[in-house]
Amino acid sequence: MENRVYQIAVLKGDGIGPEVVDESIRIIETVENHIGQICHFIQYPCGAQCYLDQGDPLPESTLEGCRRAEAILLGAMGLPDVRWPDGTEMRPQVDLRFKLDLYAGVRPIYLYHPNHTPLKGMDTGNIDLVILRENVEGLFASMNAGIELRGQVAVDSMVITRSGTERIVKYAFKLAKERNKSPMKVTCVDKANIFKSMAFFRSIYDQIAQDYPEITRDYAYIDAMTLYLVQRPDTYDVIVTENMYGDILSDLAAGLVGGMGMAPSADIGEDTAVFQPSHGTAPDIAGQGIANPVGTILSVSMMLKWLGQRYHDQRTEHAANLIEAAVRQVMETPDVGTPDLGGQLSTTELGKKIADHLNTIF
Repeated sequence: MENRVYQIAVLKGDGIGPEVVDESIRIIETVENHIGQICHFIQYPCGAQCYLDQGDPLPESTLEGCRRAEAILLGAMGLPDVRWPDGTEMRPQVDLRFKLDLYAGVRPIYLYHPNHTPLKGMDTGNIDLVILRENVEGLFASMNAGIELRGQVAVDSMVITRSGTERIVKYAFKLAKERNKSPMKVTCVDKANIFKSMAFFRSIYDQIAQDYPEITRDYAYIDAMTLYLVQRPDTYDVIVTENMYGDILSDLAAGLVGGMGMAPSADIGEDTAVFQPSHGTAPDIAGQGIANPVGTILSVSMMLKWLGQRYHDQRTEHAANLIEAAVRQVMETPDVGTPDLGGQLSTTELGKKIADHLNTIF
């Protein structure tokens, strides 16, 4: 059987986006040198600079290219001084989630070296959890639809639906089963003691949980969860939560393992998925060659694993596992990293170090 080649839409975006995406493509090319072509990359314009150039941060031709692709690799979007008339930033990466119904925001958090965490007593692998963020409802459902009245009051609404909550909670329990951590656990994070929408979210969680008796149920209010993640992050497995809460918890959790440059992510729907680092465009360091590419490289590993599972392609899934292993082995070495980790390597030097190590483990 001929090896499958996947069509990947590449949206490098703004700021450090192109720099980190280039390193992730280097990693895939390294894999391909050993096992043959996996990806065919097609680049499309998108982001704040695209808006300045074309008047649209997400052109229809880019959106159509994303719909045709089997997966989407995205860098980072938006610049603080490029805004809509209402004062909000360009956010085509968020628009994509809604337009493609990418309902599952998957944010893995893993500690590669104790030097990377501000917490005392944590060792490699002690922090190993996934934040699962419902991606197209919640407070973000008010995006572009909030109301401002007479310059006196502004209102955004929290939207929680049964079908939307059911599918993200089912995803969480299936993910916990796949991870097979001991003990398997899914933590529902909400504010069910105050908001009807969150009580509804929790009630649906409880209904779904009945179908997974082998997986431990767990609960936390969002305010308490920020405390627990700092005090005992090693006790968590899969965390499922509303859109805005997941956005906040993802940044906090990334700070526990070295910062946003260490945090990959996937936005997954029924038909396609976007893979990107959790960080923003970091315009303050753009062009300096010091951005951390690890989050983007790990996002590429997630992309290959998702493609492998979706299309029953063991070759692609194997490539994903090798990339993850190479990152883990390189980042477990003391003092290896970009300046955000206290290291001295440039973006390209760290990318090359991971690529070189990947060559040795094939």
